[in-house]
Amino acid sequence: MSLDPQKFRSILSHYPTGVCVITAMTARGEAIGMTVGTFTSVSLDPLLIGFFPDRKSTSWSEIAAAGRFCVNILANDQEWLCRKFATRERDKFAEVVHRLSENGQPILDGAVAWIDCSLYAVHEAGDHYLVLGQVEAMALASERVASPLIFFQGKFGQVASIETPLA
Repeated sequence: MSLDPQKFRSILSHYPTGVCVITAMTARGEAIGMTVGTFTSVSLDPLLIGFFPDRKSTSWSEIAAAGRFCVNILANDQEWLCRKFATRERDKFAEVVHRLSENGQPILDGAVAWIDCSLYAVHEAGDHYLVLGQVEAMALASERVASPLIFFQGKFGQVASIETPLA
C-alpha cells in the first residue's frame, strides 16, 4: 500500500498544534529565531522539552551551534511573529521587541510564556530533527491571561475557554 504524504498532512491537520518561536544568540552576538509548530513537554525528571525543526533549516543549524535556546509560546494575537520568524529573512528581529533572559537568550514581548533551555540531544527523524532541550529557567511572560496561538486545519486560531469542568 502506498501512503500519500499529502493525505498524511491533511489527516494530521485535524489535530491542533501550538505555535512557538525558538530564539537564540549566535556566537557573533546576533539574535536568531525560527517558528515551530511541533513543540511538546517530554520529561519531568529531568525537565525536558522537545520540538522538530526541518533538516533544511538554516536557522536551526545556527541555534544548534549556540547550544542554548529559548522557547517562546506565542499568544493568539502574535500571528505576525509566527509569520515573520517562518521566513528566510536574515534579520528576523527587525522591529521585534524583546529582552534577554538571565542566560542571554531572546524572550519575545507578549508571548504567553518562555522556557530557557540548553541543548540536551538531537536525533535524526526523517526530514526533521527531534531536538530535546533541558529546561534551565521558565516563566509566564506576563500577568495577562492570553490564549496561545494554535494552528488547526491550515488556519491560525485560539483556544476557547471551557465553561464547565470535565467530568
